This record gives sequence, structure tokens and C-alpha cells, in this order.
Amino acid sequence: MTGSSNDHNIAGLKQKKVFKIIVLGDSGVGKTCLTYRFCEGQFLDKSEATIGVDFRERTVRICNEEIKLQLWDTAGQERFRKSMVQHYYRNVHAVVIVYDVTKPETFHSIASWMQEVESHGLTGAPRVLVGNKCDCGTPESRLATAYAQRLADKHGMPLFETSALLDSECDNVESIFMTLAHKLYSKQPLRVVRVEGEPGYGVVTLPRQRKPHVTTGTDNCLCS
Repeated sequence: MTGSSNDHNIAGLKQKKVFKIIVLGDSGVGKTCLTYRFCEGQFLDKSEATIGVDFRERTVRICNEEIKLQLWDTAGQERFRKSMVQHYYRNVHAVVIVYDVTKPETFHSIASWMQEVESHGLTGAPRVLVGNKCDCGTPESRLATAYAQRLADKHGMPLFETSALLDSECDNVESIFMTLAHKLYSKQPLRVVRVEGEPGYGVVTLPRQRKPHVTTGTDNCLCS
């Protein structure tokens, strides 16, 4: 993994650190909506399957210094990825792996995504695991947090559960990328993050503050 890149030198201007973060996961788990929520501050109403890569960036301030996060939202479908995989992983600094909490098959795919990450020499890169679409389905139909936490603990990754759709969850979306930003800026070990009330070790607790949300199933889920 290479060090952070910098904006071009301009006389009288301080160089800005730039970090490349790739967002991985099966098609339809909400990768594009998550990056759009973080960069634009709102939900993407009309989202289509990503073909190739969807690129966004946002400048954030850490320790009184501005750094730029470049988010590469990659296609989840294999037929759209074959010719682009090497390009995705070039000069990557951190990885976000996303699954849909209402679709267990997307969670079981994490193993293959992890294998792909490691095959490109990113074993030591900061990684986070994100369970998206907490607004969908019923509590009984969603993957249990404790189950996901065990996988996150096994790989030393923070776990976030959130929804790109709900405004009440925007702080959690922010925390996903800002956790990586602070890690990349400071180059300190990334501690595991858990949801309040769930077991874990060496954790940073993020309280869940969500407005009551009633749903009758997954038909109303807009976050794709």
C-alpha cells in the first residue's frame, strides 16, 4: 500500500493529503447511496446499478488540516467488474465492505470480498464492515447484529449498522468514513466499533439514536 498522495504543488498553497477508499459489496446493497449520503448529505432517490465505478470525493477537516477522501464505489456484478478490478485496487488506502441486513446472501459474500482484497495486497489496509438498509424489513428478518459482530471481530474490523435512506441515521454514515479518515490521518490502530448494547471487546461505542420507523416488509425499501 502506498502513502497518501497529494494535490499538485501550487506556489503559496499547502499540499492536501488525498486518500482513496474503495467501497465493495454485492450489487444492490446500497453502496452508491452510502457514498452519496456522505458526500452530498442527502439520499439518492434514483439509483441505478453501477457499471464500472462511481467516483465521489469530499474534503474533511481533521486536526485543523483539510484532507480529501476519494470514494470509489465499485460495481457489484461480476460482468461489470472483470476489466476494471486492477484499476479499482491501484493505490488504495482503505476499504469499506457493505452488505444488506435483509439479505443473508450478501453477508455470506463477504468472505469472497475479503479474499479479493487480500489477493491485491491490502491485508494491512484499514477496513470497515457496514450493514446497510436497517430501514428495511422487520427486526426478525434482519441479520442479527451479534452474528455480524463475530465476523467483524474475527477480522479486526469496526462494524456499523445504518441506513443511507433515513436522515436519523446520517450520523452513522458520517462515522463510517470519518473513522477511516482519522485512521488514515493518524496511522494509529483502528479500534473495533460496536452498536450500543451489543457485546464486543476493545470497542468504541456509538449510541443508536433512531426515530421510530414502522414498516410492513421490504417492498417500501428505497435504498438500492
